[in-house]
Amino acid sequence: MSSSHTSLITARPPGLVDVLDRILDKGLVIAGDIKISLANVELLTLQIRLLVCSIDKAEQIGLNWWRYDRNLAPSAQFSSEQAAELQERVAELERAVEVLNPQRARKTARRVPPNTRTRKSKGGGNR
Repeated sequence: MSSSHTSLITARPPGLVDVLDRILDKGLVIAGDIKISLANVELLTLQIRLLVCSIDKAEQIGLNWWRYDRNLAPSAQFSSEQAAELQERVAELERAVEVLNPQRARKTARRVPPNTRTRKSKGGGNR
C-alpha cells in the first residue's frame, strides 16, 4: 500500500456511526428556553432539556429512573403473589385493630371491592 492511500483512509471525516458512538459514549446535552411574550408580558415559557447518552453513561452519572418505572421495568411491578400477601397482611392488621377497638374499627373499616369478596354457595346462607 502506498503512503498516500493510507493517509486518505485516516484523513476521512467521521461517519454517522462514529458520531453516534461518540455521543452515546460521552453524552450530549441540549438545553434551551422559549419565551412567548406580547407587549412585554410573558405569556408562555418552555424550558427544554435533553440528554442523549448510553444507558451505561446514564447509570454512571446517576440517572436510572427506568429501573423503578413500573411501565418499563417488569421487576418493579408486584407479582400477583406479592399482591395477595399484601392483601392478607392488611386484613390481619384490620382484624388486630378491630380487637383493640371494636367500635372505632367498625366506623373506619374500608369496604372490600365487590370483585374480591368471597361468594357463598347457592345452597347456604344469604348472598
